[in-house]
Amino acid sequence: MERMLASPADAEIILKLYELRTETVMRKARAWVTGDFWPKTAEEYFAVLENPGDPHNPWLRQVTTYWEMAAALVLHGSVSAELFVDCNGEGFFLLAKFSPILEAIREKYPAFLSKTGELVNRFSAAAQRYEATLKRVEATRAMRISK
Repeated sequence: MERMLASPADAEIILKLYELRTETVMRKARAWVTGDFWPKTAEEYFAVLENPGDPHNPWLRQVTTYWEMAAALVLHGSVSAELFVDCNGEGFFLLAKFSPILEAIREKYPAFLSKTGELVNRFSAAAQRYEATLKRVEATRAMRISK
């Protein structure tokens, strides 16, 4: 990826994305999706996603669509990819977390985390961030299984 200086507008977008992540409901949603929700199968994922009565359903949809929206901003040139990757890791964490069941989820929902995946494929900095995150997630998953 060619190194370019980010603009003040890029910085404003990054700060706005951060501000949105700190909203009270979003914080709770992110805490649940990143910390508590570790589905082992696509069926476990679908059990939450496809059940509007599940109290975690809106949280799961909110978090995944937030990060896909943020990735789309980068892919469409609205914000510097380099700055985005430097300042945001959670979208890559989600992609890594769901990687063991990603193919099965995408059989039913082909666009699932597709923008985040495209970031990883298009930008070397994103690929490096993802690979490092994937190693940490795999270690966390192994630790959770051994408990």
